[in-house]
Amino acid sequence: MKIISFMSALLIAATIFGAAAFAAEVDPRRLSDIVRVLASDEFEGRSPGTKGEEKTVDYLIQTFRGLGLEPGGERGGWTQDVPLLRTQMQTPRTLQFTVEGKSRRFVQAKDIYLSTIRNSQSATIKDAPIVFVGYGVTAPERQWDDFKGVDVRGKVVVCLVNDPDFSAQPGEDVVGKFGDRRMTYYGRWTYKFEEAARRGAVAALIVHDTEGAGYGWSTVIAPDGENYALLHADRAQAPPTLKLQGWLEGEAAAEMLRSAGLNLSELRRQARRADFSPVELKDVTFTADVPVKTEKTVSRNVLAKITGSEHPDETVMLAAHWDAYGIGAPDAQGRRVRPGANDDALGLAGVIELARVFKDEPKPKRTLVFTAWTAEERGLIGSQAYAAQPLYPLSKTVANLTLDILQTAGFARDVLLVGAGQSDLEDDLARAAAAQDRTITPETLPERGLFYRADHFSLARQGVPVLLLMALSGAADMKEGGRAAGEKWLADYMKCYHQTCDAWDANWDLRGAAQDVELFRTIASELANSNRWPEWRSESEFRAIRAKSKSAR
Repeated sequence: MKIISFMSALLIAATIFGAAAFAAEVDPRRLSDIVRVLASDEFEGRSPGTKGEEKTVDYLIQTFRGLGLEPGGERGGWTQDVPLLRTQMQTPRTLQFTVEGKSRRFVQAKDIYLSTIRNSQSATIKDAPIVFVGYGVTAPERQWDDFKGVDVRGKVVVCLVNDPDFSAQPGEDVVGKFGDRRMTYYGRWTYKFEEAARRGAVAALIVHDTEGAGYGWSTVIAPDGENYALLHADRAQAPPTLKLQGWLEGEAAAEMLRSAGLNLSELRRQARRADFSPVELKDVTFTADVPVKTEKTVSRNVLAKITGSEHPDETVMLAAHWDAYGIGAPDAQGRRVRPGANDDALGLAGVIELARVFKDEPKPKRTLVFTAWTAEERGLIGSQAYAAQPLYPLSKTVANLTLDILQTAGFARDVLLVGAGQSDLEDDLARAAAAQDRTITPETLPERGLFYRADHFSLARQGVPVLLLMALSGAADMKEGGRAAGEKWLADYMKCYHQTCDAWDANWDLRGAAQDVELFRTIASELANSNRWPEWRSESEFRAIRAKSKSAR
C-alpha cells in the first residue's frame, strides 16, 4: 500500500472538503479518498493508544473543523476521554491441562487463545477444576438456566458459542426459546464472559466453531495477544472480571473433553436440553502462568455537531468507529498493518460525508451529532464509555444511526436489515429504500448476532432507538449479478475481515455504499426536522428501558 504522509493526508482533507467543492449529495469518490487516507500505512492500523490514534484523531478534528462543524466533545472540545487498560499476553511460562496427573500442553494461538482485562502483571491459575456449562446462559425470562445452581467459583468454565437453539433439531426442548438462527445477546462471547465472571469463575473458555461464531479461528486471534478494558474511576462501579478469558480451538477442545471420557458432539446435544446440568471434567485441571504487559492510556471518541435551531437539547446521532487492529505479525506478503479499510474507515467516511451534506443545508431543528468511536474492535468500549457518561442526555437522544462495513461492489437492489423487529426505525429505512427503488431484506445470516456486535448496541442497552447498516449481515441482491454476486462479495470480504488485506482498493465501486449512506441522510433529516420520537417494538427487550425516561421527552 502506498504510504501517504500525515501532512499530505490533511492536505487531501482540505482539498476534499473545501467549501467550493461541496455538493449536497454523498459522493463515492469522496468516500474512497477518505478511506485511502485513513487506511494508509501512515495511520498504522488506527489502534487505540498508539501514534496511529494520534494521527487519526487529528485528521478527524481537522476534517470536521474544515467542514465548519462545531466541536461536540467535552469541555467545548472535539473529544471525549476514554480511559483504557491495554493488556498484552507474553510467552506463557505454563499453559496446560492435566489429566490424572499427566500434563498436556496448550499452544497459544493454535490450540487456545487467551487474553485478560485485569490490571495485573501476570495471570496465574493453578490446578483449577474445569466445568462444561453448556452454552453458559442464564435466562429466566426464557425458562433457561445452564448453571442449575452449580458453584463455579474458582473454576474454569468451558461453554459453547452462540445460543442454545442455534443447532436445535425439531422436537428438542430449546426450539423457540431463543432466536432460532438469529443470535440473541446470550449467544455473544461478551455475555458468556460477563456471566462467568459474575459467578466467580477464574477463567472462561468458549469452544470455537466457525458456523456458530460467524468467523474463523484467525479472527479470534488479536495482534500481540492484546485486549482492552474500560478503566472506571470508581472501582466499585467496575464489573467483576476473569483472570483469563478466551477460546478453545474446536479439535483442542474435543481432545481435552475426550481425555475426561466425554464426547463434544454428545455434550452439544445434551446442552440443548432444558434439564442439562454442568459437567465437571473428572480428574482434569487447568494451569496457566502467563506474564502480562499492562499499559494505561487515554483514548478518545471524536464528536462534532450541528446545533439544532429549535430543539438543541434533542439529538440525532450518526456514528461509526475509527479504530482498527493496528500492527501485528507479518502475513505471507510481509504486510503487518491491519488497515481496516472497510471496517470501519468506509463507515467513518460515510459519517464524514453526512456531516458535509448536512452542513450544506439549512440548520436542522434538532441537533445532529457526528461521532467517531474508539475501541470498537476491543469490545465496543468507546461507545460503552459514552453510554456510561453521555455528553447529550440519552433520554433526549432521538436515535443512533450506525455505519459499520459497507459493500464495495456497486448498486444493490435491496437493503439488508440487521435485527429485524426491534424498532419503528425499520419503517423509516423501508420508506427511504423505496425512494431509491430498493427493497428490504432481513439479514440472511442472523446467527452472526450483528445487532449485538456494533457500537449502536451500547446505546440500545440504555434505551436509545438504533439502526445499523452492516454488509456482513448477508448477501445483497446486486444489480449486476444478483444474489450470487452478493454472496461472492461477502465470501471474498470475509477472507480479509480483520486481516491485512482489508485494504483500500482503487477498483472499489462505491456507488452502492453511497446509496446506503444516503439512506441515513434521509432518515436523519426527517428525524432532525420533526418532533417524532421513534419507538421500540412491543417485543423488544429495550422498550421498558426507554419507557422509564418518557417523562423527559
